[in-house]
Amino acid sequence: MKPFAYTRTTERGAAIQTVGSDQTAKFIAGGTNLLDLMKDNVEQPDRLVDISRLELVGIEEREGGVRLGALARNSDTANHPLVRQRYPLISQAILAGASAQLRNMATNGGNLMQRTRCYYFYDTVTPCNKREPGTGCGALEGYNRIHAIFGANEQCIATHPSDMCVALVALDAIVQVEGPQGQRSIPISEFHRLPGDTPQIDTNLRRDELITAIDLPAASTVFAPRSYYLKLRDRTSYAFALVSVAAALDIQGGKIRQARVAMGGVAHKPWRLVEAEKILTGAPATAATFQQAAEVTMREARGYEHNRFKIEMGKRAIMQALTTVADGGVA
Repeated sequence: MKPFAYTRTTERGAAIQTVGSDQTAKFIAGGTNLLDLMKDNVEQPDRLVDISRLELVGIEEREGGVRLGALARNSDTANHPLVRQRYPLISQAILAGASAQLRNMATNGGNLMQRTRCYYFYDTVTPCNKREPGTGCGALEGYNRIHAIFGANEQCIATHPSDMCVALVALDAIVQVEGPQGQRSIPISEFHRLPGDTPQIDTNLRRDELITAIDLPAASTVFAPRSYYLKLRDRTSYAFALVSVAAALDIQGGKIRQARVAMGGVAHKPWRLVEAEKILTGAPATAATFQQAAEVTMREARGYEHNRFKIEMGKRAIMQALTTVADGGVA
């Protein structure tokens, strides 16, 4: 591992100023992803700014919704009464991701900042535009079983690894950030980026901005009685999703009043199923409706040599998740 300087701060402004003045500095809190990247020489910061002692750990009611502190641990978030009662989809997604030990260390803000688990990204002797722009994408002609089927291009076909973020996208969460220019709000749907011509840039967060909170809107509490996070993976223990689905429905009298559906493991960012939601809204909560929504979604999918199975898997996962929700389940 490359040697680095270490700074600990208890003041938000000081942390932002330190990172802003050092182009190679990075924030660190739980470190569950960043330290692995440093050990593999994928990330090589000259300075780490420890923000774990900032007062950003609260989880509290706000304007009828809930504000999640950026430094609240994933385990505390998943088990908090307000989250479990009003946004069970968030609890399910967090508990489906990582081991208990990692959830006890990982923070909410860090979860948003996870980097892909693409084999070629981690292997520094292979080409990877995300790790080293301009070198190519080793996964295109390589072993691409875990890779994207939506939103990818010749630059990068990696997927975003988070489970929590998929549920956040489905529930229209807002990310609160602070930097040298002040505070701003970023809709979670706009927080992560598709590869485009800059696959090395994962998010729309500026380098010197700090995530301070995640707001769960009051309007999304309507989905509390009917929501479900389905995660399909190679093993039921700690593993990243091949395909996941966050589904939430508001059903009255057998008809769907509102629908929220997002997928993970299929794109460079959590993938919101906008067309599926249009089909579901106002339609009867039946198997035929769910099948139509799934088929329309997967028409745009593009598989590669080793991951074409994800297209059929995704279709079945959408139908299973929606069926579970319609049957009254919060898993």
